[in-house]
Amino acid sequence: QVQLVEFGGGLVQAGGSLRLSCAGSGRTFSDYSMGWFRQAPGKEREFVAAINWNGGRTDYADYAKGRFTISGDNAKNTVFLQMNSLKPEDTAVYYCAATFASFNVVVTTHDRYPYWGQGTQVTVSS
Repeated sequence: QVQLVEFGGGLVQAGGSLRLSCAGSGRTFSDYSMGWFRQAPGKEREFVAAINWNGGRTDYADYAKGRFTISGDNAKNTVFLQMNSLKPEDTAVYYCAATFASFNVVVTTHDRYPYWGQGTQVTVSS
């Protein structure tokens, strides 16, 4: 049974930084794509960033490029999302997700992820 648990959300002022962590258990994730998605009130869940464990390829939403960085620690089955230069519009619940993927394939659509964490709230004040 795959389980994902997110950590690191909170309240931060605009321009600040947060680092989210997602700890996975239940299996090794060496052949998985790990993604971060977010959902703001009244909006649909949207892609933020993803990484393929087996190959290290990453992909980002346009709004995340240059501000967010996804990375992983294979030994700890943990994926991180470093978020810098945060804006009020980044306020949302951030979710970690996992899905099987071939070498260096990064999955960016949420409906292809069967495993999800419970989410962590990120609030950016102006």
